[in-house]
Amino acid sequence: MQTDSNLFLYLLGGGWAKPDPPHGGYMKIHTSPFMFRLIKRTAVLLVVFLAFLAVLIPAGLDNYGDITKVINPAKAAWFFLWIQELTSYSKYMIYPVIFLGFFFFFLPWLPGISHAEQAEWLPKDQKWINILTIFIFLFIVILSIIAMFFRGENWALKFYF
Repeated sequence: MQTDSNLFLYLLGGGWAKPDPPHGGYMKIHTSPFMFRLIKRTAVLLVVFLAFLAVLIPAGLDNYGDITKVINPAKAAWFFLWIQELTSYSKYMIYPVIFLGFFFFFLPWLPGISHAEQAEWLPKDQKWINILTIFIFLFIVILSIIAMFFRGENWALKFYF
């Protein structure tokens, strides 16, 4: 089984790390500058990919919003559709969104959160945070799909079957 650091070396083109016989483990990699270069490349690729998606997938904007109408006929841009879908049920549904935003912002400083000694995907000691994050992500994706494909004129729920 390969460790995270070995996968990191492989991704950088250095091949698999060789075992370090005196220590019995694998060689350690200093994160600076290798990891930061990888993070910068990944961030640039993500921004380019999102810009490409923004050009490729048109924003689902219909008419301009009319604040005098109770049911606003305009759709938000595709990356905000999940919030519009959520607040279409009740105006008070924006408060859980704000709460979750504060929760994720202050997550590193919350009591009971263990500090990571090394980078690890889905660490076992933070299992409940990982499950909550995946659940929220899937919830956002489902709300976005409903709003994008199952909402019609005047925000009416339509099934095209």
